[in-house]
Amino acid sequence: MINYEQMKTTIWSFPDRGTWATHKGDYRGNWSPHVPRNLILKYTKQGDLVFDGFLGSGTTAIEAKLLGRNFIGVDINKNALEIASSRLKFESDFDCDIQLRLGTSEQLSFIKDNSVDFICTHPPYANIIKYSDSIGGDLSLLDYTYFLYSIENVAREYKRILKKYSICCFMIGDIRKRGNIIPLGFLTMQKFIDTGFTLKEIIIKEQHNCRSTNKWINKNNDFYLIAHEYIFVLQNIVA
Repeated sequence: MINYEQMKTTIWSFPDRGTWATHKGDYRGNWSPHVPRNLILKYTKQGDLVFDGFLGSGTTAIEAKLLGRNFIGVDINKNALEIASSRLKFESDFDCDIQLRLGTSEQLSFIKDNSVDFICTHPPYANIIKYSDSIGGDLSLLDYTYFLYSIENVAREYKRILKKYSICCFMIGDIRKRGNIIPLGFLTMQKFIDTGFTLKEIIIKEQHNCRSTNKWINKNNDFYLIAHEYIFVLQNIVA
């Protein structure tokens, strides 16, 4: 990944999702490592503290370690923590402090106010993909209306832990119910703005290799298949 060419526009597409280091695409719903790599390179410097509140299989954590950033990752699913921990067992050119914690983004009391340099995360898209059967506080088990209530709590905690003027990025997509679009991306973005974040960028990311594509094509529905996600870049300006 030497001489990595960063994205320069607000349209991103990665047909080759990226399998360098210990990255794998086997954890359902995980994002391409190209996404956190681009964002970390643009908005942080070596030694900064990066936070991911929906750790999953550790894609963001791996990129933080590769790029010499300190890292805190949180997930409510113990299985996710075990997978991420195993994938972080590689040698890095940097001496990084990597911390993984079992917990929820709605309650981050172990992190001090205004202590994080950058937030880079990929929350579930409500209950489109369920990451557990019955873990209390798992946002992936919630219908989108209840999901948005919980996201308000997440936004408040992210604002509290993030340094003033620093950046919070997250990727999320829209969903469809009974043939109609629910603009989950923009509804989630608005929760962060209502909390006091300022919107800096909206990046459109093209989806590739979505497991459900063939299912919906074969159903011959009369709507367009969702083939994009949003990356929202927000700044913590309001005190």
